[in-house]
Amino acid sequence: MYREGEVSELSGECRLRKIKEEKAIYPQSTGKLLPEEIPQEYREELKEAYLVLPLSPKASAALSRRLLQKIFHLELKIKKRNLSDEIDVFIASSDVPTYLSEAVDAIRTVGNFAAHPLKNSHSGEIVDVEDGESEWLIEVLEALLDYVFVQPRKLKARKDKLNEKLEQMGKPPLKGS
Repeated sequence: MYREGEVSELSGECRLRKIKEEKAIYPQSTGKLLPEEIPQEYREELKEAYLVLPLSPKASAALSRRLLQKIFHLELKIKKRNLSDEIDVFIASSDVPTYLSEAVDAIRTVGNFAAHPLKNSHSGEIVDVEDGESEWLIEVLEALLDYVFVQPRKLKARKDKLNEKLEQMGKPPLKGS
């Protein structure tokens, strides 16, 4: 239960004297179930970016940026002097679908709005994360996690099943298996 009101102090103890607002607060849910092929540590970090989104799109964007770098380092073995250079390596990879490489570049830009106080060259105002941008970053991360974890496991399972069938028929396994 959340209560807001006037506080009084008596004998070093604070008490809520007059309640102005009272409401029940329930645990937030992302409303999304991420595939079990994605390791728990990544699901938890993405969930954190979801949960903080309504409170702070800027914090959500920063968490997305952090998760992207973690995926680059631990899963894709891309380590450069900064995230921008790592994104350049990822984008240059011929193995990555175009839709994904172009979308990952958005994490660099929006993530920079969240992590660094960048100014608009015309107005001089600090550029902030706007509505929809943090949500987009989360969607991009979902696609990246699908690319890194889900699709390879699905492909392996399908190839294994087909190779079993081929073996029963006395045929050689699929190439590259």
